Amino acid sequence: MDMNQIAYTASVWTLPVLLAVTLHEAAHGWAAMKLGDDTAFRLGRVTFNPLRHIDLFGTIALPALMLLASGGRMMFGFAKPVPVNFANLTRPRRDMVLVAAAGPGINLVLAVLSAIAVHGAVHLSGEIREWVLHNLFNSLWINILLAVFNMIPLPPLDGGRVAVGLLPPPLARALARLERAGIWIVLVAFFLVPWIGDNMGLDLNPFRWLVGEPASRVQDIILTLTGIR
Repeated sequence: MDMNQIAYTASVWTLPVLLAVTLHEAAHGWAAMKLGDDTAFRLGRVTFNPLRHIDLFGTIALPALMLLASGGRMMFGFAKPVPVNFANLTRPRRDMVLVAAAGPGINLVLAVLSAIAVHGAVHLSGEIREWVLHNLFNSLWINILLAVFNMIPLPPLDGGRVAVGLLPPPLARALARLERAGIWIVLVAFFLVPWIGDNMGLDLNPFRWLVGEPASRVQDIILTLTGIR
């Protein structure tokens, strides 16, 4: 793939990824503020300004590396996590669930809005029509992907915190203890295991099973409900 094509692909992925990860984190901060904890608000993190949420690795380096490694076919990233002091929440166990769910929730809202916007974009013409449609369909996919990925019930992912808030206390405490190891479990499962599988001639791809296939089904539902299909 030549540099012009990579540049074009970057232009139709950058805005969707930036909006998806920025609003995801802002939603956590906003929900926490409404439920009694203003930590994120005092730090200026309840904002749509992407500069307040950018993580040098997750928002810049990782998407760029994935774009180049995939030949311009894929970009993924994450923003700097919003700090939340769960002890300040009005009802900590219940509110922890609501704060954690706010991020994936806003991603699903953005996915639906992106699909609806397609109906207007098809009336554009020429290259701008193609560019806008690429942005909208990439926004639809990346927001669904983020929502599904983050709802995996493993701390520190949002789904892990939702599970901790819903499970009986003994199980919740046991799951919460995985907080520090959780990210390493994710990295091993989604990167090392597939690599081992490829070298053994086996199909070992937890990312596709746990994220890719469910995300595809959610996308089909949204496209159907919004009249795109």
